Amino acid sequence: MNQPISDLSIINNVLEGDASCFDELVVRHKDYAYTIALKILNNTMDAEEVAHDAFIKAFKSLKYFNQKAKFTTWFYRIVFNTAISRKRKNSKPITGLDEAAEISNDSPQPGAVIEDQQRVKFVNSALANMMPIDAAIITMFYMKQLNLEEIGEITGIKASSVKVKLFRARKRLAQQLQLMLHEEVYELL
Repeated sequence: MNQPISDLSIINNVLEGDASCFDELVVRHKDYAYTIALKILNNTMDAEEVAHDAFIKAFKSLKYFNQKAKFTTWFYRIVFNTAISRKRKNSKPITGLDEAAEISNDSPQPGAVIEDQQRVKFVNSALANMMPIDAAIITMFYMKQLNLEEIGEITGIKASSVKVKLFRARKRLAQQLQLMLHEEVYELL
């Protein structure tokens, strides 16, 4: 049975001159890069551009990558910083929901699937209304299942502070959901 090639092996191949190997890193990490950017920017087009820009930055800076570190932590920090920079550049408020808009579907579905989709829609909507750092930390911790130290490396925040921010972000997420679902919650039951 073939073992998948590690990120480090791919990086070494790229550094030895086989730039086409970088495509494998893109395939492996594009979805999560997009997710991080989307949670910060709340705009699908901007998130796609940021993910693309982050891959270009990573490729150009690959020779500076410390191979004792995890590639994902290093790369997600690039995505995070690129998204934050884009957010600062955009002075006008950005509207729009992420992929939650794609969830609404007129075709009949079983009740449990609809309930799950509604939950996802409400959580994504609540995250979109939160501060970008809060949404990013919640996403990294729960969706990508990164530990506090990894999130700290990505965001540039101490792990102990990440723990506090995560606790507070969860409270704000709960408050957002309460505001949104004060009456609609009965429809989900």
